[in-house]
Amino acid sequence: MLFPSYKETKVLYHVVDIIHLKSVLSNGIKINERNKYSDEKYDEFNKYLDKNKSEKIPPWVKREKAFFASLNFKKNTKWHSHSALLAIRIQEEKCWIANENLANEIYDPFVLQDIDKFNNAKKYMKKYGVKSALKYWEHSFSFREYFDLGIDKRENYDEEVMIFHDIYPQDLNCLMIVTDHNIYTPKQWQKKYISQGLSL
Repeated sequence: MLFPSYKETKVLYHVVDIIHLKSVLSNGIKINERNKYSDEKYDEFNKYLDKNKSEKIPPWVKREKAFFASLNFKKNTKWHSHSALLAIRIQEEKCWIANENLANEIYDPFVLQDIDKFNNAKKYMKKYGVKSALKYWEHSFSFREYFDLGIDKRENYDEEVMIFHDIYPQDLNCLMIVTDHNIYTPKQWQKKYISQGLSL
């Protein structure tokens, strides 16, 4: 793992585009503004999964209303250029954890199904879409249940945390900035651009 476990740090990790970093650091992350940064097709995908929830999932757990964070990362994680990694503190009782691998199994077919060259995606969704959505929810847990049941020790469970509350500026911290070729802490980034300016 890239970071110590959540049990030690008590923070999750959320990636934002650097274009939005100033706003996030000033205003935090507001749950009712999450759609401001989302993609229309991804919103449709979230609604599809919500429509096909299993009965054990509480009504307040809706992907279309959540924003997502990670418990940790692998050391060889491929980061998106021009992004910032935030550490955020959460209210555990307002979070839900699912296996992102199971969502990814149907994400591509869902997105591609309306393109003629990928018409097998439509057949796949008709045959397996609902079944896959139910499987996704059946392998999801409340935040605390996830740890109590020891799911965090399972292999091949790529957890995504759905967060259903605002994150205030005092509850987040920028850990690193990712450029085209490098990763910097904010302090390292400042030093780089001071030294680069002196060399011009």
